[in-house]
Amino acid sequence: MLNDTSPTGASLVPPLDLSTFLRTIPELVWTAQPDGRIEYVNAWGCRLLQANFEQLRDDGWRQFVHPEDLERTLALRQHAFETGDPYEAEFRLRDGQAGTYRWFLARALPVRDTAGQITHWLGISTDIEKQKWREEALCQSQERVRALVDSNIIGIIVAEGEEIVEANDTFLRMTGYSREDLLQRRINWVHITAPEDLDRTRQAHQELAHYQSMQPYEKEYVCKDGSHLPVLVGGVVFPYDPSQSIYFVLDNSARKELEQRKENFLSMASHELKTPLTAVKMRIQLAKTRLMKQGYHEAAAVLAKAEGSVKLLERLIKELLDGSRIQAGKLEYVQEPVDLEALLSEVADTMQQVSATHPIVVRGTIPCTLIGDKGRLEQVFINLISNAITYSPSATTIEIDCHVSSEAVTVSVRDHGIGIPQELHEKIFERFYRISDLSQRAVPGLGMGLYIVAEIVRHHGGTIQVESEAGNGSTFHVMLPLKRLRTVLPRG
Repeated sequence: MLNDTSPTGASLVPPLDLSTFLRTIPELVWTAQPDGRIEYVNAWGCRLLQANFEQLRDDGWRQFVHPEDLERTLALRQHAFETGDPYEAEFRLRDGQAGTYRWFLARALPVRDTAGQITHWLGISTDIEKQKWREEALCQSQERVRALVDSNIIGIIVAEGEEIVEANDTFLRMTGYSREDLLQRRINWVHITAPEDLDRTRQAHQELAHYQSMQPYEKEYVCKDGSHLPVLVGGVVFPYDPSQSIYFVLDNSARKELEQRKENFLSMASHELKTPLTAVKMRIQLAKTRLMKQGYHEAAAVLAKAEGSVKLLERLIKELLDGSRIQAGKLEYVQEPVDLEALLSEVADTMQQVSATHPIVVRGTIPCTLIGDKGRLEQVFINLISNAITYSPSATTIEIDCHVSSEAVTVSVRDHGIGIPQELHEKIFERFYRISDLSQRAVPGLGMGLYIVAEIVRHHGGTIQVESEAGNGSTFHVMLPLKRLRTVLPRG
């Protein structure tokens, strides 16, 4: 029985049945003689190790300790038994049921008689396996963070508001600033951001404040020497200190340089191809005209097919040139009144002559003119109608619907073809992206058309959206805001 008493002999706690307590406590409880030989192990410990007391008594428990931990554990125990100091050790014990080892923390205190002599040791071994897992995971996480901070590839900065309060060596090397500049608070993300990127940067920081993280975005830093460095930046808010944010900076100059080289090559190649192609086209047309006059209709028909191929190549070269100009910000536009309804009618008639297999139906009226670039807008709707024909080989009608509201003019081009899966609705407007038909056959083209269309529509202050699903056709909606339109008297 346990009975703790006060100096006056009054009981402080009610008597407890020690054997019941030891049987029910979910800990490995043991006692040992002064020399360390085990003389008691509770029932929970025996069940854990799947052993009876006879297997554990004296030094029998050692067979259940992991071989790598045994020598160290015995040394700690021996030191405690020789000095009488409390004993504490971490080691692994074999779980008899699972057949695996689990980490335990063993603690023991000496029990002394009235003369101060140790009569026995009382110990408890606690399962700390989950704690060890957490410690290991934390250690690995810290190692990864340290490796990231020490990386010579990724720049890392910590900011409070606009002020950069910490940065790794890679960031300082990238931007040319010194650690002294950092300590003197001479760096903040506003003054190192290129002026043309400030709006996008502020938008990213608003996103960070709202969502606690930001999507990586491209910008340029102004380095200490005044040069500009293209970078890719992402960031998160510190969960334990919302006043601070950490940003990851990747040098983007190599990719930008590669892109510029590619643009230069495409532009040069397109220009070099354009002149001889025009000469070939003129010679084919001249030869076809002469053959027709001389009655060689079959030969003229062959040249007509060749002329069609030249026109396709001509269109591809034009798309390459336009794509390069868009990337360089040099796509040219003119400002002129455009009769949008007449333009759509002309484009539909032209495309109908090219493809007699798909009737093109135009519905609705647009009693106003658009101030924009007629040639570029023609390019938009020629491309949309051409795509509608290409991607609906088994269907027939192509429908063009015009709607005018108080705020915008919307032109919708609809086909009844193979459709576009939902997950591709954004990707189809990316440069060089091409989709296949439902049988995975590649459709001819460079994947530049919709990229150029989207850019032209954006330049006119509008938007383009697609409404489609696989197997059920597609509808492209081009919206042009009325703030750029001028109402005119009805035609006719």
